[in-house]
Amino acid sequence: MLSNILIIVGCVAAAIAFLLLVTHSTEAPARKESNDFTGAVVAVIGTTYAVILAFTLSGVWTMFAQAQVNEEQEANALVNVFRIASQLQDSNAKQIQELCARYADNAVEREWPAMENKQMTPEGADLINQLWTLAGESAHAKPEAIAAYQLMEELRGLTQYRRIRAMQSREGLPGILWTVLIAGGIITVAASCFFGVPKFRFHLLQVTVLTFLIALVLVAIADIDRPYQGVVKVQPEGFRIAIQTLHGEAGP
Repeated sequence: MLSNILIIVGCVAAAIAFLLLVTHSTEAPARKESNDFTGAVVAVIGTTYAVILAFTLSGVWTMFAQAQVNEEQEANALVNVFRIASQLQDSNAKQIQELCARYADNAVEREWPAMENKQMTPEGADLINQLWTLAGESAHAKPEAIAAYQLMEELRGLTQYRRIRAMQSREGLPGILWTVLIAGGIITVAASCFFGVPKFRFHLLQVTVLTFLIALVLVAIADIDRPYQGVVKVQPEGFRIAIQTLHGEAGP
């Protein structure tokens, strides 16, 4: 949070410094003569940049929402595996339920902190492999059992959601797009500094507000773009609720 504030303050300070440089280089009346041309250029630049910002912010927010949904689906699939295992009525049922509880505990206690560094724990993958082994044994023992088929389907979903979570923890906006966003912001703010405004305080306020808004949006994009890192991130709420169920406690 502090780093975000420092970035915004730094951007505003840099914009003010550039405005002071432009103001001392050329007088306002001289710049006022080209306000019509400057206004047309700034309008095109501002509109183009606003569209880029809007689409980027919308895109990263959509990805963030998908990461939240995926976390809930993974937790739900885990609970379903746990409950279906109780219907198997074979020696593997208890082991499967114990593995489900360990998987949820590992996700909350180890994997979420590990994903801060874009990593996944090997324990989670090992637990998935053990679940597949036990589910396969149950399916071979009773191939006609509906519970065994349902268990395999839920386990397939659990594996898929885990892989999606691993992918989402590593992905982000490409460097070329960040270059466009940052360069576009600099160009937009710089262009606004070339207006010829008689009252410097009013011009200063305009540039400050514009820079603050652009910097704020860029910081928001940076945080939301990393659904498992940063200030704004997906929390393992689904797994916390699942742990209550898997350990025999009453969930909400």
